[in-house]
Amino acid sequence: MPHWKNVLSKLASNADDHFDELLSQYKRRSGRIRPIQVVPYRGFGNAEEVYLRGRVLEDREIPQATDKDSVWRNLLSMYERVHSREVSNVQVQLLLGGNTHIATTNAEGYFEFRLNITEPLSTTHAWHRAEVKLIEPFVADSGGVSAEGHILVPPPTSQFGVISDIDDTILVSSVTNRIRMARLAFLNNARTRLPFPGVAAFYRALESGPETTLFNPVFYVSSSPWNFYDLLTDFCDVQNIPKGPLMLRDMGFDKDQFLVGDSVRHKTVQIEHIMRICRDLPFVLIGDSGEQDPKIYLQVLNDYPNRVKVIYIREVFRKRHLERRRKQFAELAAEAQRLNVPMLLVKDTVEAAEHAASIGLIDPDAIPGIRADKRTNEIAPTTLKQAEEE
Repeated sequence: MPHWKNVLSKLASNADDHFDELLSQYKRRSGRIRPIQVVPYRGFGNAEEVYLRGRVLEDREIPQATDKDSVWRNLLSMYERVHSREVSNVQVQLLLGGNTHIATTNAEGYFEFRLNITEPLSTTHAWHRAEVKLIEPFVADSGGVSAEGHILVPPPTSQFGVISDIDDTILVSSVTNRIRMARLAFLNNARTRLPFPGVAAFYRALESGPETTLFNPVFYVSSSPWNFYDLLTDFCDVQNIPKGPLMLRDMGFDKDQFLVGDSVRHKTVQIEHIMRICRDLPFVLIGDSGEQDPKIYLQVLNDYPNRVKVIYIREVFRKRHLERRRKQFAELAAEAQRLNVPMLLVKDTVEAAEHAASIGLIDPDAIPGIRADKRTNEIAPTTLKQAEEE
């Protein structure tokens, strides 16, 4: 980063943090603070350590989405998400079995736990429940605020993990068209946005593995902001897409970059964070051609040789850039192949699933179900058709 940008980034970050802290202190002194909520995001770990991130916020009381919500209701809910009110400099405690740790929220209300496991966790299940609670009642009636967190620890029987992008990989987002992307994001909700056809069945097949009795963990990495966390997890639940940790990004300023939001840097850091903690697993990487996923995954492949089994890239090139982008992709795929990892450009989910079955990642008997799921999604009115027709 040029020197002037580095200086500007630090000044903007310091000013942003200082303003947030002053606003938080004012609200506490004046009593003008809404009910507090602790929001733990799904964590993950191994037998020796776990990682969990979350946030302490004023409760905006966003209503549960329905498929009958109006455009204005959806727009208002998105406004409430974007204009979150964080609570800084308060202590939060994580309780996981006999393990405990305390963290303090930063200027944006985020807390982060990196907990060394001293009391062993059960290996009979992958997901572990934890309690995350506020231990500093800084305003009246705020004591006793807590929430249930969930931490994924892949069992010893897991054969591989899956790391997937979200936008234009499982969720129709039209990232290459900013106006259309904004319309899809702000005027819909978790129940009116649908996945790319067949994605849910394919990811369930990957989670089950070739013997259908295994458990392979699925992780999601996206450049979407943490403010959209509830929307994305609800979307996956509604569509029966496997539950997994989401690694999103912060909104605002950062000392290392002028505006937080460098997609390449963010995704690379988060993917490699997952691979460091889940150090015994190889991974399947899934993304799309609309942004920088092929370049990001190739970088990960270079940084972690022998840890990637295959890379699937959904083709979402715009027609006017089709030939040039395909040529660029072919060069990246050739470089991946030199590292003995196939990087495949696939037109749809079924093509990826058929290849996955051929190399032993999923049960071949799952293919008919994936095809059927794809047909069902294509028949139903979806945001994919809306995006294609506009």
